[in-house]
Amino acid sequence: MTLPSRRSQLLIGILATLALTALSIAAVAVLALPRPGLGFANDAGCPVPGLAGTVVTVAATDMGGPMMGGPGRRGGMRLTADRATVPHGYVTFLVTNAGRYTHEMVILPLPGTQLAGTRPVGGDGRIDEAGSLGEASSTCAEGAGQGILPHSSGWVTVDLPPGRYELVCNFAGHYAAGMYTQLTVS
Repeated sequence: MTLPSRRSQLLIGILATLALTALSIAAVAVLALPRPGLGFANDAGCPVPGLAGTVVTVAATDMGGPMMGGPGRRGGMRLTADRATVPHGYVTFLVTNAGRYTHEMVILPLPGTQLAGTRPVGGDGRIDEAGSLGEASSTCAEGAGQGILPHSSGWVTVDLPPGRYELVCNFAGHYAAGMYTQLTVS
């Protein structure tokens, strides 16, 4: 029986490393797939009740990367809604945290022609929440709390008049990193 040459051993080692890397990537992709019932991952097993009005599904993601960005520029974090326009009346926001950090979603009116993502950020890394119409920041529950933990959900129902709104995560540094989106209510 002949032993493989040094070059063959190196090639086998490289191929084995590539195969294990591919398996690891595939495993992470499978584990990150949306779970049935909510549209996004919900590893905490949050029982979500029947939701009133128009339901807007919002995903909070951070990709585990650094928090960087600024007005007009998105960083390593996102807040995305499954629709940009809804009819006025009762709207329920089902917010699922698909990231690694705790997040929230605050609803703020957008005055005049102001663009989403252009609010001034204070020295504490947060924006002014004056005029907030509600927030989803409670893990596996409705309304305000200490934040939505990773891989779980929270929700809030509000009666929205026609207008433009900004949905934001206002944890320190998150807004500046890109955690905002616009919603129009017709």
